[in-house]
This record gives sequence, structure tokens and C-alpha cells, in this order.
Amino acid sequence: MSEQCCAPSPPGADRRYERILWVALFANAAMFFVELAASAYSGSSALAADAADFLGDTGNYALSLGALAAGGAWMSRAALAKGWTMALYGTGVLAYAAWRALAGVPPEPYTMGAVAFAALGVNFSVAALLFRYREGDANMRSVWLCTRNDVIGNLAVLAAAAGVLGTGTVWPDVAVAALLASLGLVSGSAVIGHARVELGRER
Repeated sequence: MSEQCCAPSPPGADRRYERILWVALFANAAMFFVELAASAYSGSSALAADAADFLGDTGNYALSLGALAAGGAWMSRAALAKGWTMALYGTGVLAYAAWRALAGVPPEPYTMGAVAFAALGVNFSVAALLFRYREGDANMRSVWLCTRNDVIGNLAVLAAAAGVLGTGTVWPDVAVAALLASLGLVSGSAVIGHARVELGRER
């Protein structure tokens, strides 16, 4: 990554970035409640994992907005906190997926598919808005990675819904929940490493 990519964004871009974060925060908060209700209705562990991800992203966007206001090393500290949150989220989802596998009850696939499609529309829109900031500092990169992972996760939940419909088993749902957990662990590790490098430069 070049030094230009790591340089702070100009003031105009920062204001635009802040507006995008507010839009993303409210969209993610709304989808958390939608997916939480849908997961309870359908019995889908993949939707439950995606709902938890929406909640985590809501907190991440709020943290990013606070870091923008504080500036300086707080940007990297916020990214470090988000990296650990992503990793902990991945661990929690793995445990939940294992519990659903032991229960062995397949979820209701039509609700899974409809809600995952709506979530995909929300996350794809936010990802498009954030695309230009994907090579920024650790804080911007962590926001982009979270949003990119959300789009991948929504596509995976759609695939899981089709798999459950076709097989009548719980395994496609559990497999996607495990995939979402793996994304959280890998991306969290990347963000933690990037943030630590930035904090080391600021000492």
C-alpha cells in the first residue's frame, strides 16, 4: 500500500465519508431488528449470525464516527477495537453454528431468502458508497472490510436458503454460519495487524 493511500483524506472527502457513515449506521440498525425477527421466525442460524453482524456494524460505524471527531491516534485505536470485535464475533458464531448443528432442525427457507435479499440490497448500497475509501487508513479499511464481508455474507445466506429448500436439512444453514464466522476471524486479524502498525508509527 502506498503512502498516498495511507494519508488522511482531504476535508471535503472527510465530510462526505462522515455522511456515508451516518447512512450506514441507521441502515444497519434497521436491518438488525429485521433479521433478528426473521431468524426467530425461521429458525435460521445464518440469519441470526447476519443479524449479529448488523448489530456489530452499527456499533462499528458509531465508533468510527467518534474516531473521526477525536482524530489522531484514536482513529487507529478505534480500528484496533473493531478488529477484536470482528474476531470475537467470528468465535461466537462458530459456537452458535455448532449448537444448531446438534439441534438438527432445518430452518424455514423462504423467509431466509427474502430477508437475505433485502439485506443484500442494503449492504451493496453501503459498499458502493464506501468503495472509494477501501484503501484509506486502518479505520477506513476496517469499515470497508466489514461492509464487503456483509455483501458476501448476504449472498451466502441466499445460497443457504436455496440449499435448505433443496435438501430439507440444517447443514447448508450451519455451513454458511461457519463461513460468516471465518470471515469475521480473518478480517478481524487483518484489521488488528494494520491498526497495530499505525499505532507503532505514532509512538
